[in-house]
Amino acid sequence: MLKNEIGALILRVTLGALFLIHGIVKFQGGIENIVGWFESIGLPGFMAYGVALVEIVGGIALIIGLATRLVSALLGLLMIGAILKVKLAIGLLGNGQMAGYELDLAFLAMAVYLVINGSKLFSLSKIIYKRDSKGLPKAA
Repeated sequence: MLKNEIGALILRVTLGALFLIHGIVKFQGGIENIVGWFESIGLPGFMAYGVALVEIVGGIALIIGLATRLVSALLGLLMIGAILKVKLAIGLLGNGQMAGYELDLAFLAMAVYLVINGSKLFSLSKIIYKRDSKGLPKAA
């Protein structure tokens, strides 16, 4: 049981850190460039802001263990969108000019694992919503 929780903690923090970094880079590199790129692939430009914010806020939430299942579901949906809209045509390993969807697929698998299993070890949600080992609220 503890091994599973340690594994989930590693996945949660790693996925959170990677999404946080990806979101920050979108702003550091000039979010308007991302807006333009979104528009060039047929997506509304304003969605670039939403994606970047979900990555940043979601990344932080995963790192601290807040709403892990919900955040993981949102990030998983982002990955499904990225794979289907952008990367699928390029292939699993890319085309030499652009990376394929292998990283997106790995992120999706991590997110799905966290949606299914959650991660309570060193989790802010566990502190906020004091629950017993079965997930039921503790008696006051």
